Amino acid sequence: MSAAQAQEAVNVSLFVQRFSATRRGARLARRLTTHRLDLWGVPYGSPASETVALVVAELAANAVLHGRVPGRDFELRLRCDRPAGVVRVEVADTHPGRPEPPQPGQDPVDAEGGRGLLLVDAVATRWGVDERRGPGKTVWAEFALPTTH
Repeated sequence: MSAAQAQEAVNVSLFVQRFSATRRGARLARRLTTHRLDLWGVPYGSPASETVALVVAELAANAVLHGRVPGRDFELRLRCDRPAGVVRVEVADTHPGRPEPPQPGQDPVDAEGGRGLLLVDAVATRWGVDERRGPGKTVWAEFALPTTH
């Protein structure tokens, strides 16, 4: 490869980290999310940063409280795709149980769980649950990046 050849700019950024399945691990996941987003041009305290951090906090808390398997960590994966204008959050744990939001028409106050997923549903562009290689599942959410002029 000659020095004169131009290299393409990287427009997709990725961050992957495993955390202990503890409250401290969940808090660290949220804090590192805002730090990483800031490095990627989504400033601290901006509505986009706050929204993504809120969902990471909820999904990490769910992984710690409901998805914890003793001796196993949870994984956070952040993907910022500038050309597509999307930030994707994935939180994976090793527990086989799948999260269930309250059913339509059911009062969330009466539900045993899933109220946090109502919050995720309200602020994310889309979200879902996927199988993962090995035991457990991955809960993901996507967000539209604000357009910059």
